[in-house]
Amino acid sequence: MSCPREQREKAEEILVGPYGIRARDSFGRERAEEECRIRTCFQRDVDRITHCKSFRRLKHKTQVFLQPEGDHYRTRLTHTLEVARLARTVARALCLNEDLTEAIALGHDLGHTPFGHAGERALNRIHEGGFRHYEQSLRVVDLLERDGRGLNLCRETRIGILNHTTGAPDDTREATTVRLCDRIAYINHDLDDAIRAGLLTAGDVPETIRSGCGERNSERINSMITDLIENSTDGELKMSPHMSGIFQFYHAFMYAEIYTNPLAKGEEGKVDGILAALYERYCREPERLPEDLGGVLEREGVERAVCDYISGMTDGYAMEKYGELFIPFAWTVK
Repeated sequence: MSCPREQREKAEEILVGPYGIRARDSFGRERAEEECRIRTCFQRDVDRITHCKSFRRLKHKTQVFLQPEGDHYRTRLTHTLEVARLARTVARALCLNEDLTEAIALGHDLGHTPFGHAGERALNRIHEGGFRHYEQSLRVVDLLERDGRGLNLCRETRIGILNHTTGAPDDTREATTVRLCDRIAYINHDLDDAIRAGLLTAGDVPETIRSGCGERNSERINSMITDLIENSTDGELKMSPHMSGIFQFYHAFMYAEIYTNPLAKGEEGKVDGILAALYERYCREPERLPEDLGGVLEREGVERAVCDYISGMTDGYAMEKYGELFIPFAWTVK
């Protein structure tokens, strides 16, 4: 009798269409492993990412708003979960591999810094080799997790994580699905958070967006995802020209009104100083680095190890370490 994995692989012959990647056809892992009897290779990737330390830290990393007061603003973790759900919906509708799509979505932001894109820009300026979160996400799953052993994910998952921002001609359709759903998710939930924060009112949203996508967050997301599904044919994922134009307008509006808004970004100038100070101190005193970065320190040098350490910090942990190193504490003489 066949095992559950083999039954699922057989089902994928029907469920996954000609443009999707079936688990049985995966290029596999860099280090060969015995197959699981229960899960396909892509299901195992989902589980490995979900249970890794970097994934858990996403709940304490900023999405857009630094130090927001309130429980309902998105974090990097809730963003990731929203992308994963949207991407699975699209993958199912288009007969792509849902498990591969979910694995890419769950892993796509593992390399993000503390303090959101402000932290990414700061590390890119500070670190001589530059810093891009999508490259760091691949580095996390390949080299940094499991005390330097990495998660040993399938090639399709790894490349999808690497290309989730810029895309590549040889991307799988599952990787393209995540890239598009990432963009749909963040402009919509960032607008929702901006209204919650009082930066905008619902009435400030341009009529082009309101009439073209909807008045509410759920309506706007549904409009875009439905349009994407209905206009993706012959293996090409795309929106209609009409919705694509609205999306570009929406994206430009968000950059003008939210992503560069002085009120929302007022604290970002402090991020450079915090991360630069941490970077300089740890480079000067590498003995302060955790033991699990010893292999990176030996192979690639102190600057690379420090960059890995800082990029993996949560917002709160970065502030805590900054406080320990640079802010004097009260003391008394007994």
